[in-house]
Amino acid sequence: MRYVCSICGYVYDEEVEGTPFAALPDTWTCPLCGAAKSAFAPEPPREEAPGPRQARAAAEPAAGAFGWEDKRPEAPGDLTELPAGVVAAICSNLARGCEKQYLAEEAALFGELAAYFTARADAAATLPAPDGGASAATDALTALAAHLQRDLDEGYPALHRAAIAAGDRGTQRICVWGEKVTRALASLAERYRREGPAMLASARIWVCSVCGFTFVGERPPALCPVCKVPDWKFDEIRGRA
Repeated sequence: MRYVCSICGYVYDEEVEGTPFAALPDTWTCPLCGAAKSAFAPEPPREEAPGPRQARAAAEPAAGAFGWEDKRPEAPGDLTELPAGVVAAICSNLARGCEKQYLAEEAALFGELAAYFTARADAAATLPAPDGGASAATDALTALAAHLQRDLDEGYPALHRAAIAAGDRGTQRICVWGEKVTRALASLAERYRREGPAMLASARIWVCSVCGFTFVGERPPALCPVCKVPDWKFDEIRGRA
């Protein structure tokens, strides 16, 4: 039996390794990208490629699949307020996207927004938790894991179907990369929930500056498992003093 990592594609072949996948400890991680054991799935059997008609039918989204066909917001109160940290990450990604398009002015403006919301997030993080912080941290980790799983179960599939239907190859690539990065983050959240702060006690954290893939280890991978850029494209994330 062969098991495939859903993030980097590494294949664990039981016949070659000599150990059943089920016998591996829960703390075992992918030797290539560091994903948790739960990120692996049995290799699917090979199937014949579908004909043009079947492929087109599979790409067409179901009615109401994306939400906006079903209900249009009627008032500002229907909008979801994002945490400052999330807005900071979005603005930072937009800034990098503008840099790649040589839009220096726009990149600078998005950078200012990212810095502003980062400061807001840092200020919120310094507020004392009512129970000493342990319960709040656990709740935050649980909420984060739920958000990541919802993106994997609902968000990316819907966006991918919409991109295929529109013939938007750029968004299709974003979906492929984004889903893998999200799976990597979900895997890290699972590891942290299992191992606790000891997981990061003496670890170094690396983030790919191109796709956002996050790796915990002494050195980043030689090639990013998601976008295949070399290791010098990784930035080390250091904790605040």
